[in-house]
Amino acid sequence: MGKIVFLDAASLGNDMQTELDRFKSLGEVIFYDATKPEETKERISGVEVIVTNKVVIDGEMMKENPQLKLIAITATGMNNVDLEAAEKLGIKVKNAVNYSSESVAQQTFAMLLSLLNHIHEYDSFVKTKKYSKSDSFTWIGQSFYELKDKTYGIFGMGNIGRRVAEIATAFGAKVIYFSTSGKVRDERFELVSHDDFYKRADIISIHAPLNEKTFNAISMNEFEMMKPNTVLVNVGRGGIVDEHALAYAIDQNQIAGAGVDVFMSEPTPLDSPLMKVKKKDKLILSPHIAWASKEARVKLLGITFENVRGVIAD
Repeated sequence: MGKIVFLDAASLGNDMQTELDRFKSLGEVIFYDATKPEETKERISGVEVIVTNKVVIDGEMMKENPQLKLIAITATGMNNVDLEAAEKLGIKVKNAVNYSSESVAQQTFAMLLSLLNHIHEYDSFVKTKKYSKSDSFTWIGQSFYELKDKTYGIFGMGNIGRRVAEIATAFGAKVIYFSTSGKVRDERFELVSHDDFYKRADIISIHAPLNEKTFNAISMNEFEMMKPNTVLVNVGRGGIVDEHALAYAIDQNQIAGAGVDVFMSEPTPLDSPLMKVKKKDKLILSPHIAWASKEARVKLLGITFENVRGVIAD
């Protein structure tokens, strides 16, 4: 039986107690809702397993804990752990993959359809009693458009990108995609060049990881190529889209709107360019929640449980 510490359990939601309690069968478990950088060293001292979502674990911390067997990451991204140091010290690092594709795809279309169909505008028209005072059974404010026959551009054709492509196809859209590697990822859909992608797409959704090739990949130059009716949805990583360029594109009507679930800095700073957008009806923001359906979080903790059990049992 080992000693296990969860450093940021609150990031998993307050409705996962049953799933979290399972870990108690593997050893002594300590749960912290959140951990500040200055608290990490003390909290991981003497443990065999660290479970973290975003708390940083560096090489020095690992060296100070020779008993440490595993760092289990409750996410796919592993950039909060010094992987090179872990390998040198013989510490296993395990993440979780393929747990959130349905959740992220659903949030992608929730944001997209809300923007395309102007849901907030029509909802407000009724709730502010304007509809009750009108003379007609209907009120057509801003026109909305069908996805059928539109060109749906996907930036990052991984597991999530493929699921989004399948749903877009069900709506009758034509799917194209762009890959920074230039590799064919799925022969069902058309791989296009950088310029072709931005010039042709009516909708662009982002499902790529953040790396040196994707950092600020969508900036002023790309927005200038886009059609004025383009809707952008970023549920990938915040740093892929230049937030200053996006804010400018929205306010200057270079694009029709944007849905953003991920940000360059999280939580979003009060002085973020996106917090200063004037045309707020063209922008939908959510707090990095696309991954977090209840089903996805249950699956995530199931994967993490098996990762921990496999090491504790050794």
